[in-house]
Amino acid sequence: VLSVVFVFPFYCSVVASLSGLEGVYASPPRLWLNEFHWENYKRALTILPFARFVYNSFFVSIWCVSGQVLTACLVAYAFARLRWAGRNFWFMLLLATMMLPPQVTMIPHYIIFLNLDWIDTFRPLIVPSFLGGSAFYIFLMRQFFKTIPLELEEAARLDGCSNWRIFWDVMMPLSGPAIATISVMSFIGHWQDFMGPLIYLSSFEHYTVSIGLRMFQSIYGSFPHYMLAAS
Repeated sequence: VLSVVFVFPFYCSVVASLSGLEGVYASPPRLWLNEFHWENYKRALTILPFARFVYNSFFVSIWCVSGQVLTACLVAYAFARLRWAGRNFWFMLLLATMMLPPQVTMIPHYIIFLNLDWIDTFRPLIVPSFLGGSAFYIFLMRQFFKTIPLELEEAARLDGCSNWRIFWDVMMPLSGPAIATISVMSFIGHWQDFMGPLIYLSSFEHYTVSIGLRMFQSIYGSFPHYMLAAS
């Protein structure tokens, strides 16, 4: 029952995207169509190069997911299994960065990328994912690693495995659920990211889907059936 409730707005959006302009503003709203205007999709997707925008979003999202999963697992393994001086202090400091709103670091990040001449490239969106990823993902992986029995690691060490072999051949294959969770959350977050592409991308051919939809809205915002088709 709840699924029907939550799916209903999406159903209404699909119906409106296949309606004419008069059907969108009909009162009472129409829940079924006698005539489907498939040309709405053709027009919406050809006014702007949405295929290019989708490719850009997919390219950025896949690289960011790869970087965040790899670095989150590496850092989390160091916090969960390796013993070194100041480990708890640095872990608490890492968690403290989660309290910093992104607006605080937005201008310093922009100045850094401007000095590196990375503006209007995908590098400001991708490279930070390979430099630690996200504190939340590191925390999630650390907690998962701590649930894996220590005896497995000790057995691998007795067989002559180094820390890297233990991480890659023992811990990673057992961490499928946590890695899948991080991958899905990371992909959704970067696919829907609006502020990052808005700040760092200025060329039309580099725009992502979120920027493309905003541009489409500024052009055809008064035609909701086209806007919903593009969305």
